[in-house]
Amino acid sequence: MKKRLIVGLSGASGAPLAIDLLRAMEEQEDWEVHLVYSDGFVRSLASESAVDVDQLRAMAAVTYDNRDLGASIASGTYVTQGMIIIPCSMKTVAGIASGYSENLLLRAADVTIKEQRKLVLVPRESPLSPIHLKNLLWLSQIGVRILPPVLGYYTNADTIEALTRQVVGRCLQEFGIQVSGFQRWREGE
Repeated sequence: MKKRLIVGLSGASGAPLAIDLLRAMEEQEDWEVHLVYSDGFVRSLASESAVDVDQLRAMAAVTYDNRDLGASIASGTYVTQGMIIIPCSMKTVAGIASGYSENLLLRAADVTIKEQRKLVLVPRESPLSPIHLKNLLWLSQIGVRILPPVLGYYTNADTIEALTRQVVGRCLQEFGIQVSGFQRWREGE
């Protein structure tokens, strides 16, 4: 049986990060992606990429309707390895921090926390307000991994795609997944 990773996409800038993560997961034979995304993400995708929603859906084993609170990933008895939300809007952060599970993306994150599974958030906002920081601090204190898409200049990357792969590699290493093109600090020295 393949390991399941829930991938949530919310309405912040960062569609290329989501696309690269899904492409990296297609290379993982022992894993399957369970995808849920917000309407806001669809708007970001249209303005940030030539990839359309159907192409995105094709990269996942299962895609869920964000309004379907009865979907399998809304239950703790449905076993997954955890969840990554990439990109993660501050609205989504606030919903998770307050336990406000008004849609499937928020409910799946809530279930991931209550089942003590790994939840990784890739928040996209700048500058961060005190409210954002308070919500992110609270989530980190209860075990959620906060992984902003900070650029790793030590790789001397010469393309945006290489910088994107560094962020994706950091996210997936949280689940023990190795990604081609990901460079670790001073690896091999």
